[in-house]
Amino acid sequence: MSSPRIAVGPTQADFALDAVLEGGGTVVGIDEVPDALVWLDPVDVEGLRDHLRSAPNVRWVQFPFAGIEKVAQSGLLDNDRIWTCAKGAYAEPVAEHALALMLAGLRSLPTRIAARSWGSPAAVSLYDQRVTILGGGGIATTLLEQLAPFRVDTTVVRRRPEPVPGASRTVPVADLHAVLPGSLVVVLALALTPETTGIIGAPELALMDDGSWLVNVARGPHVDTDALTAVLAAGSIGGAALDVTDPEPLPDGHPLWDLENCIITPHTANTVEIVMPMLANRIRTNVRRFAASEPMVGVVDPVAGY
Repeated sequence: MSSPRIAVGPTQADFALDAVLEGGGTVVGIDEVPDALVWLDPVDVEGLRDHLRSAPNVRWVQFPFAGIEKVAQSGLLDNDRIWTCAKGAYAEPVAEHALALMLAGLRSLPTRIAARSWGSPAAVSLYDQRVTILGGGGIATTLLEQLAPFRVDTTVVRRRPEPVPGASRTVPVADLHAVLPGSLVVVLALALTPETTGIIGAPELALMDDGSWLVNVARGPHVDTDALTAVLAAGSIGGAALDVTDPEPLPDGHPLWDLENCIITPHTANTVEIVMPMLANRIRTNVRRFAASEPMVGVVDPVAGY
């Protein structure tokens, strides 16, 4: 294919248009028989459906984020097209945020930042501790690299228990309950599917140690919010650091806001400023690969939904 015809929707963002051109593609309108569609709105599923109806020749669709659960739930995914998402593209900043959250919790930084008196010393070191990570994708592998200097003993829990580079061990989801006790930090970095919705609920939280921290940089519905609120209020675990919540945004006045052992960041593990250059690189790479009929990066499994 000499120069694939790529439509960008639902808006014409300059960074995406430039990435298509730099990848060797030609930017066309959705009504100009495009070969592919770069879709920049992860929420507007009906708009995507309408675009695909009007452009039946589209053979590849690129999504802007790794989490495409709304598209998967809509039934749009099929084997007739190549579907790619941004999985792995934002692994470094999201893993960096996860590491920052766990250190902030273990070192009691929110309390100290808000303090107006000397107070009592309180801190736990991450060195030589046990960390459990749910998910074995790009965020998990990058986080394992970042954790290496801390000499942590790491367990990765994933759907397929193939070894993950940098992990001390990899276990299937069926073994989750066996690895939660004794873990100082439990990190959620997995895709949201029907199987992983509510993967951390009251039974799982009850298995965590009283000093353990839960860190979620994946999706809010992975966690039963009511169960988490209850154990945090009771002091049954050390705390929770959440970049995502259920519901999201977390409403003003929600009990989680008032808990000193809960850190909440407003889904800022990857901000727009962080995302744009990384997404542009993913678009550029995949346009080149699409033109050359090479394997694409971030291919979605329509059955698994990610």
